[in-house]
Amino acid sequence: MNNYALIVIIVAYLAMLFFIAFLAEKKKKSKWVNNPYVYTLSLAVYCSAWTYYGSVGIAANSGIDFLPIYLGPVIAAPLWILVLRKVIRISNQNKISSIADFISLRYGNNRFLGALVTLICLFGTIPYISLQLKAVSETFEIIADGTSYVSTTILDDSTFYVALLLAIFATFFGTQNTDASEKHTGIITAVAFESILKLAFFLIIGMYITFYLFDGTTDIYSQVAEMDDFKELTSLSGLEDGFNWFFMIALSFMAIFLLPRQFQVSVLENNREKYLKKAIWLFPLYLLLFNVFVIFIAWAGKIKLGDSADAEYYSLLLPLENGNSFLATLVFLGGFSAVISMVVVSTLALSIMVSNNLIIPYGFLDKFKKSHTERNEKYIKNIRRISIFSITITAYFFYVSFSKQLSLYSIGLISFVVIAQLAPCFFIGLFWNRGSSKGAIVGIITGFCIIVYTLLLPFAFTAFTGSDNFTQYGLYGIAALKPYALFGIDFLSPPAHAFFWSIFFNLLSYLVFSIVSKGNYRERNYAEMFVDSVNFTALQDSALIWKGEAYVADIKNVLVRFLGEKKATRALNIFFTKYKLPQDTQLADARLVNFSEKLLTGSIGSASAKILIASVVKEEEISLVEVLRILEESKENIVSNNILLEKSVELSQLSSQLKDVNQELIDKDKQKDEFLDTVAHELKTPITGIRAATELLIDDEDDMPKEIKKQFLTNILQDSDRLGRLINNILDFEKLETGRLSLEFQYLDIQETIKKAVANTQHIAAKKGIALSIKNKHRFKINYDEDRILQVLTNLISNAIKFCEPETGHIEIEYQLENAILEIAVTDNGKGVAQEDMEYVFDKFYQSKHQNTIKPAGSGLGLAITKQIIEKHHGKIWVDKTLKLGARFVFTLPIS
Repeated sequence: MNNYALIVIIVAYLAMLFFIAFLAEKKKKSKWVNNPYVYTLSLAVYCSAWTYYGSVGIAANSGIDFLPIYLGPVIAAPLWILVLRKVIRISNQNKISSIADFISLRYGNNRFLGALVTLICLFGTIPYISLQLKAVSETFEIIADGTSYVSTTILDDSTFYVALLLAIFATFFGTQNTDASEKHTGIITAVAFESILKLAFFLIIGMYITFYLFDGTTDIYSQVAEMDDFKELTSLSGLEDGFNWFFMIALSFMAIFLLPRQFQVSVLENNREKYLKKAIWLFPLYLLLFNVFVIFIAWAGKIKLGDSADAEYYSLLLPLENGNSFLATLVFLGGFSAVISMVVVSTLALSIMVSNNLIIPYGFLDKFKKSHTERNEKYIKNIRRISIFSITITAYFFYVSFSKQLSLYSIGLISFVVIAQLAPCFFIGLFWNRGSSKGAIVGIITGFCIIVYTLLLPFAFTAFTGSDNFTQYGLYGIAALKPYALFGIDFLSPPAHAFFWSIFFNLLSYLVFSIVSKGNYRERNYAEMFVDSVNFTALQDSALIWKGEAYVADIKNVLVRFLGEKKATRALNIFFTKYKLPQDTQLADARLVNFSEKLLTGSIGSASAKILIASVVKEEEISLVEVLRILEESKENIVSNNILLEKSVELSQLSSQLKDVNQELIDKDKQKDEFLDTVAHELKTPITGIRAATELLIDDEDDMPKEIKKQFLTNILQDSDRLGRLINNILDFEKLETGRLSLEFQYLDIQETIKKAVANTQHIAAKKGIALSIKNKHRFKINYDEDRILQVLTNLISNAIKFCEPETGHIEIEYQLENAILEIAVTDNGKGVAQEDMEYVFDKFYQSKHQNTIKPAGSGLGLAITKQIIEKHHGKIWVDKTLKLGARFVFTLPIS
């Protein structure tokens, strides 16, 4: 492919990323850019050009040794819930803007430590960025055809202009705000999009090579198995390889937390802690998918291309070798996506560190004190912009000078080993409050010096002198000081060897100096806040221990210089409202000092914020004993507050329960009154009828026709029966409620009892033209009290008749055998039970909603008695809520 055509593709692709990032920034509140999937995909910035090309190279040359770099993050992922959640919580609370800020704050806002961490990150990341540029340059040369123009100077080197374009991208979307702790939604969305593309393209080329160029994985395996070095490629060669694997896994485990780009995306760009729940399984799955075809691409390259081609670029060379330039272009764009993600996020993270931990605290603070808001904002943004370009150009020159002589894999490991020096002070500092800044500083410097001696000096001596005497014989010919076999440990690979000794001396120095030297009161204060983050999060601004004299006006002047009059005033108003302080408060306390430092931290870093606020307040020295006493009191207050909160919640729940019980009693009392009203009505109606009929019969002097006299006597008899039924219902209910009703169980046929109930109610149904039917024909015998079950069935059938329409009504009784129970149902096509009544129809004193407005038929005791009888039989009764038309009452009787 022609150079210029490839450049057009690159520019078009970058333009698309600009557009995606621009849209994301514009809609940064949308769920499309704020969700756990975008967050997880942004974590895949870990998969750089090293993953895309370097893994294939190491798989081809060393076999399965490419795996440890991915096993470390997979092992780390489940621990994110414990470690990363804690880091995110602390960072959000303190407006942390970088890993240098985080470590510096843990050790009392130590300015020198923040600068040291920044330098370590620069030393560790600039070679890594050069690795990405090396990948772009070499893949560009591979995919371009032989007639394309070959650059001879920097000005006509396409890699140089690609680096500049990436710097512009990072500058445009990464320096829009002075507060670096704010989220960079545009960049993160673009990175997530690139993560999808690079995975998709890598899987496509993997499937193409495996299933198109070869006849599947079995075919590749059978061919590569015939090679002489096959055994070495697929197995560990003993204990030495086991140690190498262990140290490489540990190295990658640390890298997933400590690499500046990983800290940026996993901690600083996290919108919600709950996203971690998705990330702990989705990110390992992403790494698994990325590595499915690595070994097969590597073996395919060895089979097809042999050792003549660069193994790192087999994924690009194989499609080109078979004339498929389209797939080769996709692979190139996938690798380019991996490069863009890494370079943009890394330069952004480093520029913030350089700005907040090197340039501002060591050169620009005095200028900031004298300048106005707008000028300070301009200074901060320009410092970061210049830093991004400077880092990118430095990485480019490192690539030109050194990277061409090293593989992608070796450059990546060097970077990992350097960054790993932050591990002791980072991880131990989260869980051990005795860790001191002196221990952290000495540990990091010691570890870095070991790396220089065991990893960087051998390369430098060989590169500049052309001799390997230093590597072979050690410093001054002392065998114990051989850089690749320090103190006789000669079985580890150079990166694993350097990592082991550097971490060993780093950790030893950190522990010894932390135990021997006590940090100052502020250091111990922050140590307690980090270690016991859960409790101290509740204290918020009150967690900082501070004594001295400070004025609100002086602090406000500092805030105005960086935030502006409007933002500073608003922030202070929020603070005074939060802590219920008067708006005209003059004297500042520890809470306002801490609050102000946090406001400035995002813009100028924690160390500079501390220095600026300290310049306008008079702080008194506090003894370590006093700090520990106050911290202990704070913890006790937290415990007391938690207990009070729990008690308050309990009281609230009890109050709510009492309210519910009281309301229930009111409802029951109301139902009782309505029930008595109904019973009085039911008693009064037949009594009035009997009285009226009796008076007419008494007054009769044999003038009344015989038929009319018979009708009056029949009415008296019916009203008497009605009175009897009502009185019996009341008596039955009272006996059931008090438990004085005894059941007479008999082993009987349930079908016969149902037939009796139907016979008892048939004449009532016939009068209304309602059909009664029994669905089942099978007989079934169980133990039950027939009189009482007959009472239940009669009641249910009578109710069904009552609410069915004349002539069209139909009632069906059915029963079926369930697990150790017999289920009986009475179903009708009447008007059904109202939704609001379903939960209460079996309650005593309950008939229907608005029963005084719409007078119901009957006393309302029938279903309450029915429920009591069924429960006495150890069964259950309910209304079927799923029936759309009519009503269906179901009850069960145990078989045993």
